[in-house]
Amino acid sequence: MLFFGFNVPANKILVEHFPPITITALRVFTAGLIVFMILGFMGKIRKPSSGEWKFIILGSLLNIVGHHIFLSTGLTETTSTNAGLVLGMGPVLTAILSTVLLRKIPTFIQILGFVLGSIGVLFIVLSGEGGLAGLSSGDLFVFLSILSLALSSIVISKAAKTLDPRVLTGYMLILGSVILFSIGLWREPTGLQDIAHAPYYAWVTFFSSAILSTAVGQMVYNSAIGRIGPAEASIFFNLSTFFALVGSAVLLGEVIKVVHLFGLVVIVTGVLCGSGAVEELIQRRKQKVHRLEKSLRKSV
Repeated sequence: MLFFGFNVPANKILVEHFPPITITALRVFTAGLIVFMILGFMGKIRKPSSGEWKFIILGSLLNIVGHHIFLSTGLTETTSTNAGLVLGMGPVLTAILSTVLLRKIPTFIQILGFVLGSIGVLFIVLSGEGGLAGLSSGDLFVFLSILSLALSSIVISKAAKTLDPRVLTGYMLILGSVILFSIGLWREPTGLQDIAHAPYYAWVTFFSSAILSTAVGQMVYNSAIGRIGPAEASIFFNLSTFFALVGSAVLLGEVIKVVHLFGLVVIVTGVLCGSGAVEELIQRRKQKVHRLEKSLRKSV
């Protein structure tokens, strides 16, 4: 979430100097190469089976192509405040999809965690200048982008039963970047020529974003989905909102307010509840008390 959060201001720098679809395709492709280099060092690369390819293709269309295209389109037609609020629906949307598609019903404490996380995001986003503007068609595209991301997490959790999510990430990044690049050739025919004029710091930002956020961040997050499930992993996404704020302060000179810190406290509380950490702590305390009572009865 730290890498994802800092990637928000990084992307703002990138789109100021590069054609958005073309540079996104190149960033995703670079990230895919980095992932395969890491997998090669770990000895994890293998050829997917025919059944696994359907998850790779569907994951690429949802996680890479759909998410990025809808998001870039939406951001041109709505405010950053509205976009932040809609993106903050991600964890709740993922929990709903997990309940419907995976038959995984969240507990009361987890539901409380999703609600608190959303409230924390609300505090942070609404503290920005401009407040909440009226709904627009851009908000619909932003919603479709987060819906694509939520659906892809379901796909990743199903694929993780036979395919290492880190390997899945590599194939999705490469395939998705090729599709994005094809769209870029159509939407931005002079995209490759335009990137040659960018300053050096924009290229430093490009490689930092590709390596840390898109490659390492995506690989670790997808691995987490395979280990703990899409709903439990998605609750941590609320933290990326705060880290995006920190990244904006560090990279763009924006100011962190007291309300942002309050939002962070609410988000962290939501993460602890939604991830199951609170329930695990309660269960451990109950087991400890039970063992203590059992030991006392034996001693008597």
